[in-house]
Amino acid sequence: MHPLPPETVYLPFEAGPYRMALGLTAATDADWFEFDALYPTEMAERRRLLADHHPEVFAALPVSDGARAEALARVAANLAAHHPTWFTRSGNRLTNHLTGESWNLANPGQDPLELAGRLVQEDLCIIQVQDETPIFTAAVLCFPSRWRLGEKIGKPLADVHGPVPVYADRLEKPVDRFMRHLKDGHIAARLNWSVLDDPTLFQPTGKWREGANDAITSANAGASLYLRVERQSLRRLPDSGAVLFGIRVHCYRLDAVISTPALAARLAGAARALPDSIVHYKSLRPIRDALLGWLDQRAGEMTPAG
Repeated sequence: MHPLPPETVYLPFEAGPYRMALGLTAATDADWFEFDALYPTEMAERRRLLADHHPEVFAALPVSDGARAEALARVAANLAAHHPTWFTRSGNRLTNHLTGESWNLANPGQDPLELAGRLVQEDLCIIQVQDETPIFTAAVLCFPSRWRLGEKIGKPLADVHGPVPVYADRLEKPVDRFMRHLKDGHIAARLNWSVLDDPTLFQPTGKWREGANDAITSANAGASLYLRVERQSLRRLPDSGAVLFGIRVHCYRLDAVISTPALAARLAGAARALPDSIVHYKSLRPIRDALLGWLDQRAGEMTPAG
């Protein structure tokens, strides 16, 4: 069987003035979902969370019934078409050769969106437009980045993102417009990033922290902090009209990916440019001094030209 590739390292931060923007790029059918060497451990964790914390990681409104069924059908078709060494399909039976599982897609014995979430490393959310307003109607969300599914399900996207500083001014209208007009067949992708002191993938809480974390210093920040990057994908489900929103979480130990002085300088510049409201929202304040101290020390290792 074809081996899984190494995890992709994304470094989407830039020095310079802070901008909150959609930052969309196009993805291909073959790149809709990511597969890498972390698949076995991440899927085991997803199975554990779905077994032990189901109400926290799965939610669905009845209005999303058709969209959830379509999501599974589209995901399964994509996997069999673009990853045939790992997923094969015979009639309604899909076999996952990476886990040894086999599913009857016509009668999976569980919610179709939940099954889709047991096939890929991405969390999967469904957005449906009702009266021109995009509504968050269903999700399998095993790896939240400090938000609770139960507090967001059923809300308009504007309310889902309500706590995000400057979202209402900068992104609410563009996002709602994008959700209404995303064309069938087009896959959009974007990245966002934060720095955390916890590598746990399942993090439903933790925003707005203020108290200092004295255990993290500029000497050990590289080994104690983590760059958490979300690769998000958005695709129209043509039969239901819903948008399937995928979220793949990457969590890299800081010193494993900030491997050069130039990268350290770039991240330091990006961190310094964050508005205070974003620093507070992302709980950066307790670790900011240690982070910047470590980055500045690493950046200072640059050899002068000439």
